[in-house]
Formats: sequence, C-alpha cells, structure tokens
Amino acid sequence: MKYFLLIFAFCTLISCKQSTESTKSSEVQPSKLIALFKASNSGYPNISVHRGGKGLVNYPENGLETLKYVNDSIVAVYEVDVAQTKDGHLVLLHDKTIDRTTTGSGNVDELTYDELKQFNLVDDYGNETTFKIPLFSDVLDWCVKQNVILTVDIKKTVSQKVVINAIKTAKAEDHSIIITYDVEQAVSAYQLAPQLLLSVSARNNDEFERLLDAKIPTENMLAFTGTRLSEDAFFKRLHDNNIVCMLGTLGNLDKSAAAKGDELYRQWKEKGVDIIATDRPFEASKAIN
Repeated sequence: MKYFLLIFAFCTLISCKQSTESTKSSEVQPSKLIALFKASNSGYPNISVHRGGKGLVNYPENGLETLKYVNDSIVAVYEVDVAQTKDGHLVLLHDKTIDRTTTGSGNVDELTYDELKQFNLVDDYGNETTFKIPLFSDVLDWCVKQNVILTVDIKKTVSQKVVINAIKTAKAEDHSIIITYDVEQAVSAYQLAPQLLLSVSARNNDEFERLLDAKIPTENMLAFTGTRLSEDAFFKRLHDNNIVCMLGTLGNLDKSAAAKGDELYRQWKEKGVDIIATDRPFEASKAIN
C-alpha cells in the first residue's frame, strides 16, 4: 500500500507538471506593440498615415507601392482599410466599390480577386498607375520583413475574426493594431485577440468610462481621440492611465495647418497629442520631429 501511494503521488506530480507546462505553452503572448505604445515611452512612431497615403501624385491610397514610398522618407504607422472579395480574398480598399480608386467598376464583394487584377489603381488626381489592389497578406508580409506597423480598419462587410486570423497566419501580431469604433467592436476584438493592441474610440470621458466598464485592459488601448482637439485635462487623464493619444487631423485640422502653418502640428503635440493621424504625413512629420 505504501509503495502504491508513493507511485500515485509521483504520477500526480508529473501530471500536474505537464498540465502546468501545457497551460504555459498555450498562454497567448502579448504583442510587442502593447509594451511599445505607452504614454511613458517615446520610441513609437508619432505619425499615422491615413489610408496608407493620400493626395500623392502617382501613388494611390491603400497601395503597397505607396506604403513603400512613404516609408522610405519618414517613420510612421500606416492606417489601411481591409475589404473582402467575392471569393474570400482580403484586399486593401476603402470604398464599397472600386470605381473611385481603380480603372474598373463594381462592388468589391461582387468581384473575384482575379477580376480585380484586371484593373489598375489610380491616384487622388485620376492618374492611372501600373499598381494593383494589394492582397492584405502581401502587405502583412512586407510589414513583418520591414518592421512596419499597420493600424487595420476592418470594413463593415468583413468579420473581425477573418482579419485577425490573417494577421495570426502571417505572424504579424507585432505589426498590427486593430481599429475599433465603439465599445462593442472593442470588446469583440479583445475577446478574439487579447494579445493585440486596439485603437479604441475615446473622444471624451463618457466614451472612456464605457471602455473601462467593459473591462478592456487599458494596456490594450491606444486612444483615438477623434478629429477635434480634446481638452488638455482629457489627454492628461489618458496619459495618467499610460494610454497613448492619437488625434485625427485628417480633414479640417489638416486644412487649418495647410492654411495657417504647419507649426500647428507641434502645438497640438504639446497639448498632449502623441500620434497625429494625417493626410499630410511629410509636413506633419517635419513639423514635430
């Protein structure tokens, strides 16, 4: 009986050890971006390039070649839009249709990827290029190789799960931030991928409180504070929680800077803006760096 108990205890110990090791191996490792994008840090990019680059002659929005072009000149993160074709391919495209940004026409979800490849991208001035609508997988592969960070805007017709699975398949967790627009999207993204950094909509105290009530860890949050300048006290509150603040200057604020002087970007940064999401990445980068 004594020997049986000893053997039982030994087997139990081994079983517990294997169970612990199995649990540890199955634990999800947080993205490196969660540690990088902290208000207490300063080593993260402070420019976010809207749609991968807009208003650039011969370089269309959401184009891989455009990402490469901008990345050759400045350090930035790149906001891109992910849509899905009729045959299930994830591609970079902002609109529901391909009419505005390509030489073709039609809804992207009614066209196969082979059909999309027949058309060329056009820039914001209508100039046709030789560039094609890129596959999201190709963009992710480039980001991993070049150590580039994306903020990923998932279009309404595409599920978060499909996009997050593509990021995992490409092993691009350390290069991808998921954009969410409300608490429900933030909660579902966190549940699907607690290891990823999320861009959450936190334009005021009420929105921030709802995110806190939803039990999303603040370490998973990068706060998009909207396209209007928030109160200094709100930026301070987010910073007190070690959350990075991103201001969308795309639109009216970019226009103000173009008209009144690019030093406005520096002034906004001094008020508490950590990252400027802009259609004028070169000008904004020069002003604040």
